Amino acid sequence: MRRAALHTTFLLVLGLAVAPEAGAQGFDGRVGGFLPRMRDCGVPSSVRAEYTLFQDDCELYAIDKNAFNGVYGGVEYNQVVMKNVELAVHYDYASKTVDTFYRNYERPDNGGNIYQSLRLRMAPLGISVRLVPTSKRARIAPFVGGGVDAIFYRYEEYGDFIDFFDPDLTIYADHFIDDGVAFGAHAFGGLRVYLNRDFAIVGEGRYQWSGKDMGDDFLPNEPGFVNRIDLTGWTWTVGVHVRF
Repeated sequence: MRRAALHTTFLLVLGLAVAPEAGAQGFDGRVGGFLPRMRDCGVPSSVRAEYTLFQDDCELYAIDKNAFNGVYGGVEYNQVVMKNVELAVHYDYASKTVDTFYRNYERPDNGGNIYQSLRLRMAPLGISVRLVPTSKRARIAPFVGGGVDAIFYRYEEYGDFIDFFDPDLTIYADHFIDDGVAFGAHAFGGLRVYLNRDFAIVGEGRYQWSGKDMGDDFLPNEPGFVNRIDLTGWTWTVGVHVRF
């Protein structure tokens, strides 16, 4: 799967590199926030969930739907391929670590909390088509677009955990990891405000769809159960666009 993802993204980047030089090229840098939807956070365990990772996290640990909201940033190269149409390749990154504890369990010796940390990292590598329906001389240029991504992700849990298969509920230290590549798609819209012919301030909102069955340390521990990670959510960024 990972080799297929690398092959696909290589072809996307190659396609941009050999695109006809129909117009100006540009470079963007951006920073903002990622707000994952965590759609199953708060769903009772008696109700079957689609993205079971966050259902389990929100039931076991003292977190809520905003737990993994974090800083997001990236860079982009874009090129005009026909009138009012740009093709872009971009790489972004987001990371958030949450320090938490079991919601309904305490240490049997002193009643203290049982602490652990949860970490989500993701790095989308994608390609987009952007429609900019204004002339080169426009000072304010709205745009819309969409594209596809290969999202390189890593999810970790480390700290102290309860062995729920042990009748004594033994507490032990451990570190659980799953990483891989999830394919997805995105749609976006925004605004460029040109300060001069070749430099603009950019604001953008983007919605990303992606999810994947987990493996490694998060493989199912009972028949018929699948852990899925939900990488869907909003990003809101501000940045700069340099045209050359």
